[in-house]
Amino acid sequence: MPRLSVCGIQFSFLVKTNYLALLCLLLSLTMAAQPISFTVSMDNPAAHYFRVVMQCHNLAGKTIDLKMPVWTPGYYQRLNFARNLDSFAVTGENGRALAWEKTDDNTWRVHSNDAATLTVAYIINTRRAFVATPFLDSTRGYISPAGVFLHPAGQLHQPVQVIIQPFRAWKNVATGLDTVAGKPFTYAASDYDMLYDCPILTGNLEELPPFTVSGIPHRFIAYNPGNFDKAQFTNDLKKIVKTASAIIGHIPYKQYTFIAIGPGAGGIEHANSTTISFNGAALHSPEGRLRLLNFIAHEYFHHYNVKRIRPIELGPFDYDNGNRTKMLWVSEGLTVYYEYLILKRAGIAAEEDLFRNIRSNITAFETKTGKLHQSLAEASYETWRDGPFGRTGDSVNKTISYYDKGPVVGMLFDFAIRHETNNQKSLDDVMRRLYREFYQQKKRGFTEEELREVVESTAGTKLDELFEYIYTTREINYRKYLAYAGLAMDSGYQLTRMQHPDALQASILKTWLGEK
Repeated sequence: MPRLSVCGIQFSFLVKTNYLALLCLLLSLTMAAQPISFTVSMDNPAAHYFRVVMQCHNLAGKTIDLKMPVWTPGYYQRLNFARNLDSFAVTGENGRALAWEKTDDNTWRVHSNDAATLTVAYIINTRRAFVATPFLDSTRGYISPAGVFLHPAGQLHQPVQVIIQPFRAWKNVATGLDTVAGKPFTYAASDYDMLYDCPILTGNLEELPPFTVSGIPHRFIAYNPGNFDKAQFTNDLKKIVKTASAIIGHIPYKQYTFIAIGPGAGGIEHANSTTISFNGAALHSPEGRLRLLNFIAHEYFHHYNVKRIRPIELGPFDYDNGNRTKMLWVSEGLTVYYEYLILKRAGIAAEEDLFRNIRSNITAFETKTGKLHQSLAEASYETWRDGPFGRTGDSVNKTISYYDKGPVVGMLFDFAIRHETNNQKSLDDVMRRLYREFYQQKKRGFTEEELREVVESTAGTKLDELFEYIYTTREINYRKYLAYAGLAMDSGYQLTRMQHPDALQASILKTWLGEK
């Protein structure tokens, strides 16, 4: 016999029609009059599915197309979420069943006949513990919103309310969504872009003591984080936030939440949160601690670089097809570069750690035959086909990763800007200008031409050779640009300080390393 939980009350239904009719009545009584609202329940988490009820008010039309994204921003691959949706049913007023058909892989066309209210019920089956996909088991539930919540076609601007009904043995919900006052586990999003940008974790979660930076609260909430020095870890997080935010000089959110989902590879950035796979055991060794903190610094800095400092193609989002850009080397590659700088400037990593990380990127790029065939811009654009790390199964590899070449080119741009301005400006100034001029003032992303103008005007000169490293497969002149910072590189790609740098070289190296 089907069972449903609404606002903590359990109901049983013998007939599907009666189930939907009573459901419509209950939702109309218990939900605020939002144009669109969802209730997500998980009464049997071991069965690995979420039960979702969507209610739409005043969406006029003889037919309404309900759509599910094919991808989630931050992970540039088609995930085909719609294949996990099952048991779709829809009713209008008074529980009257409405006809519908599936018109393509991710669209359900409902014959609504101008119904004032639609109630849509469906199940989301979960298959994989991964940061970009929904997952539910007997220990916790993770909602990647693009894989759970339908939207009416052309109505992404609509405000949305979400009610989470955790499994009865679970006590906590973590999300970047705003809470609705006086309503437990009820959240609001101003539109679908915000909803799709705010994942939700539920279970018996552990929260570390929060901290503030510039008066703004930051939280770390985790599923089964394990045993580690939590005071030291929180202190490290605070250093990361202070150092990263100091680069831009502004914090744009009201609060920020690090959401640690436990097992499930990867991390995805969001405007006021990040979801990360996390195991505190990694913090028990110096090497593991640095890897994990680099990872967290990367995802945190993304709330600037990609969520706000972004290529113009990455917004508005095309949830049906994805958004291609030639500038993921900026969004991802420069974020890798800055994760290294953040840890060094924060006093968490040492000089040799920074050099080792850069060497690993140079080595990965230079030892791959793809460097002869694919440019950095092409790698960015073709990630939907090749994957973020390039293809690895080719007999003769012809792809590269913007995660490898991107941070290397970013470093060379940084050194060139410092050299051309007598160490008065750096890549930091470029990032601040992009943030201020495009995100804050123009409220949009930047084009390739605008990025080049900002970089070269900051440097005060043309940087043709460096831009060739982006758009061609030209061999990189490491010796020239590393020398600007008093550095040399041996045949094994190991970075070392020059023995007798001049005054400008010494000054650039010192400020680059964040030394007083």
